[in-house]
Amino acid sequence: MNLEGKIKTAIDKVLKDFGVPGGEFKVEHPENEAHGDYSANVALVAGGGRDLAEKITEKLRADKGLEEIASKIKVAGAGFINISIKTDHLITQAVELLKEGYMGGKSTRRQGFVGQRIMVEFTDPNPFKEFHIGHLYSNIVGESLCRLLEVEGAEVKRVNYQGDVGLHVAKAIWGMKQMIQKDIDLNSLSKKSLPERQKFMGQAYAMGATAYEEDKKAKEEIEVLNKKIYELDDDVRQLYEKGRGWSLEYFETIYKRLGTKFDDYFFEREVGQVGLKLVKEFLKKGVFEESQGAVVFPGEKYGLHTRVFVNKLGLPTYEAKDLGLAPTKYGRYQYDQSIIVTANEIDEYFKVVIAALKKINPKLGKKTRHVSHGMVKLPEGKMSSRTGKIVTGEWLLDEARARALKIMAEAEISEEEKEIIAEQVGQAAVKYALLKTGIGQDVVFNFGTSVSFEGNSGPYLQYTYARAQSVLAKSETRSTKHEKISDFGFRISDLAPEELAVLRWLYRYGEVVDEAAAELSPNLVANFLFELAQRFNSFYNKMPILKAKDEKIKSLRLLLTAATAEVVKRGLYLLGIQSPEKM
Repeated sequence: MNLEGKIKTAIDKVLKDFGVPGGEFKVEHPENEAHGDYSANVALVAGGGRDLAEKITEKLRADKGLEEIASKIKVAGAGFINISIKTDHLITQAVELLKEGYMGGKSTRRQGFVGQRIMVEFTDPNPFKEFHIGHLYSNIVGESLCRLLEVEGAEVKRVNYQGDVGLHVAKAIWGMKQMIQKDIDLNSLSKKSLPERQKFMGQAYAMGATAYEEDKKAKEEIEVLNKKIYELDDDVRQLYEKGRGWSLEYFETIYKRLGTKFDDYFFEREVGQVGLKLVKEFLKKGVFEESQGAVVFPGEKYGLHTRVFVNKLGLPTYEAKDLGLAPTKYGRYQYDQSIIVTANEIDEYFKVVIAALKKINPKLGKKTRHVSHGMVKLPEGKMSSRTGKIVTGEWLLDEARARALKIMAEAEISEEEKEIIAEQVGQAAVKYALLKTGIGQDVVFNFGTSVSFEGNSGPYLQYTYARAQSVLAKSETRSTKHEKISDFGFRISDLAPEELAVLRWLYRYGEVVDEAAAELSPNLVANFLFELAQRFNSFYNKMPILKAKDEKIKSLRLLLTAATAEVVKRGLYLLGIQSPEKM
């Protein structure tokens, strides 16, 4: 149990002794650290004000468990109870961080994730189309959520759902047909590199999408192709299988680059018929309705909007496919939760789909949660795959890497190391920029601030880690056991403000990880790390570490350095970011 948990437990015991209902009181960190490390509003919530706070405080001071960790417990204002933690206990907390290994903080696991079976669906690029920035954003968010849930004790399955049938496929195959008829041979195309084949696929889709909008004859041909693709006629089979295979192979290279390994894949072709069968079955039971030759879910009845689940051609729409996806997923992995990560532009769509799912399968509907992220905006504005001017996820990563390499041009390391570190720095720039704000908000990506070793950026955190590692590498006491430091009897008055600032931030790591997992909010980890990095760098710039005035102070400062490095590395891992040892 972390410090916050111990304080809550002690307060609950006092309230029980008093026979006072505590309600949903909070134990939080005061904005002004001069007021203490924790503040509880329990007396205010219980309706007793300052008088009750004084009585609770008196009891808390006598609590044996709190006596070990608290240096001061006092009442403030109208009834807040402020608690300061002993310096030696803060040091003990820093030592504990070094004991816990690479993965997480010392979590209370209060969110109940231990043993939970959670399936997280994310990325979801469609074969025959480009892997655009939206897919990259989804991957970055989804991977971070998976790591947060894993560190909290959940069993997580990463899955990817991809549209391998539908109008977009018909547009792409129509385009492929036109390009092959002109000057491209399919066999020679098969021998080209994967990026070249993927470029061809993007051009084919752009051609088909444009023709569908502007050419009536082409539109009719594409709609005929759409039905043939569902039936997998011989007329389209070869182009379909080639294009689908190339796309999936290409996507795998991006997943590997980003550090994601999916446990399973689902496709629209396999779930479409499942969804179609469900819609037909529950049409008879009144969940769906017929409307102008199609089958719809009457969302207005539930405060939503009506959506088509089977079109006039009798084909399942995206909605029906998502409906079939839920039981298909559950058939392969009986999850406790199913989390779906997409852009927020389809929030209303998912409200209808989940409402329909709850009507046909209440158990799975209750287990399903849609988590939406914002859109990525660049100075050039939003670009469209229809025009062929799509901004790909790979382009963003490549550009960030190139800019990092340029910054590192004068670094005294080998060219091979520069390439490796530039890739890590470029990914850190992109991932951190997309995760440092709440995932429901749009992000305006700026290369200047994101690919920077200063300010609130991923590279700045990586640089902080490398700086700490450099100090530790030069220390002759790098392998010294840190446990003895808490026996030195440090008092607050013995510490410089910069030392105390780091010490009073490190112990919060486990709490932040808990909250970030509970709220599915990686930005909480990012914000915590930035504050820690600022505090450490201020300490580093003002306090001699290896040349401290005595061994006692040197040991403490090395502990702060080691603990900061460990926490930054763990926190960056949770964001999907690597930590180079040197930069």
